[in-house]
Amino acid sequence: MPPAVERSTYVLAASLALALILWQWRPISEPVVWNVESRAGADLLWAVFWLGWAVMLLSTFLINHFELFGLRQVYARLAGRELPEPEFRTPLLYRYVRHPLYLGLLLGFWAAPVMTAGHLLFSIGCTGYILVGIWFEERDLIAQFGDRYRRYRSQVGMLLPSRRAP
Repeated sequence: MPPAVERSTYVLAASLALALILWQWRPISEPVVWNVESRAGADLLWAVFWLGWAVMLLSTFLINHFELFGLRQVYARLAGRELPEPEFRTPLLYRYVRHPLYLGLLLGFWAAPVMTAGHLLFSIGCTGYILVGIWFEERDLIAQFGDRYRRYRSQVGMLLPSRRAP
């Protein structure tokens, strides 16, 4: 497969797979794994839930949407243009978390006042998918940016915010 369409093909396939899962999903409402009955506790979990989705959305705006979805690469190929060399940068949230987009998704999946067996199954599956994806993504980032990414990785937490001295 030509490199120009790798990312867009992956994004399309992953989106179709997720759409299929969501379309065919059958709720498993019993048993309830946890149920936070305290109003303050439930409100806190809802706040973390919405914070997670906000972090995810903000993270996508901090990087190039068209490149993220593979559209920039396809357009450059169709237009006969060369893409500029990728630039390693760490805007805003990326200074404290290497994968804020994934962190936001995980917060959104797990911060639930009521966790049913079906929601738990979905959260575990998505968490596993994200962790495997991070392994592949970091391998590719090391291949692309070398020691610069290794230094960044040693200084910034993968999913938990941290900033360690160089």
